[in-house]
Amino acid sequence: MAQPSGLSSTTISLPSPAAALALGGEAEATLHRLEALTGASLVLRGLDLLIQGRPSQLQRAQSLVELLRPIWQEGQSLSPVDLQTALQALDSGRSAEHQELGRQVLARSQSGKLLRPRTLHQKAYVEAMERHDLTLALGPAGTGKTFLATVLAVRMLTERKVERLILTRPAVEAGERLGFLPGDLQQKVDPYLRPLYDALHTLLGQERTAGLIEKGVIEVAPLAYMRGRTLADAFVILDEAQNTTTAQMRMVLTRLGENSRMVVTGDPTQVDLPAGVTSGLSEAAEVLDGVEGIAICRLSAADVVRHPLVQRLVTAYAERDRRRQGGDPHPGRRR
Repeated sequence: MAQPSGLSSTTISLPSPAAALALGGEAEATLHRLEALTGASLVLRGLDLLIQGRPSQLQRAQSLVELLRPIWQEGQSLSPVDLQTALQALDSGRSAEHQELGRQVLARSQSGKLLRPRTLHQKAYVEAMERHDLTLALGPAGTGKTFLATVLAVRMLTERKVERLILTRPAVEAGERLGFLPGDLQQKVDPYLRPLYDALHTLLGQERTAGLIEKGVIEVAPLAYMRGRTLADAFVILDEAQNTTTAQMRMVLTRLGENSRMVVTGDPTQVDLPAGVTSGLSEAAEVLDGVEGIAICRLSAADVVRHPLVQRLVTAYAERDRRRQGGDPHPGRRR
């Protein structure tokens, strides 16, 4: 069949059926997204990807597919976040950085999925955790703050760079009352620690996680349990740190012992502290900015890697908060 006038085409050979399946996506949904983003036509024929379009469309589509090669050639599926991040890197002249991002595999989940930073800000966050003894990560829900920290912590434990993992968060109520929950104190706070357990189960599986917790290699506990301790030879993650008070934040930061690393994560826009109480995370980000050995990473709605709708939700609420800044004395407080 003759090629329409003004259109060009090229073919990219794929290394395996798994790569073709990953690039095409379920019901070729990924190819359709690529077409929407570039204006080109993409058709899979066996292990050949045919790209057709005007020269500018063709170049854009080909560059985008090649930029994503480190992911799909391993048979790993491409999410809408992967496509959008690659496109942003392409348009901003940061293709080389993005190619490194695709190769930066941190671990493999229990299901066999390769775990890697998904955005350039996430890549910078991982590198900050690797280089600094204390890292503060501020950003909205879904940006991978806690999960990436847990991935790195498990990797360092596996490599015997630390002897134990300590994961903690303040048990601050968000419209619910602990006293009405059944069970002892540990059972009451377990729901607050569930996201930390979920991350561990993804990486290690439930059985191995339970075994390491029983041996004391992994400790998942509320923040109150940290008082008076020295946390040596450990990777410490303080999650939901926006709900710490100034005193609590100072307490936990000064627990850091020899050969330890600490990551503090939180979302300053979701504070559940009583009115008039300063968030320890926001204050620490100001006080510790520029201190040697400490990294402060700020993630945004563009780094949300959950359902695409979450990114739009985060953006909508952030815009609402900006509009209320003038008249609301607590624009970051949950309603």
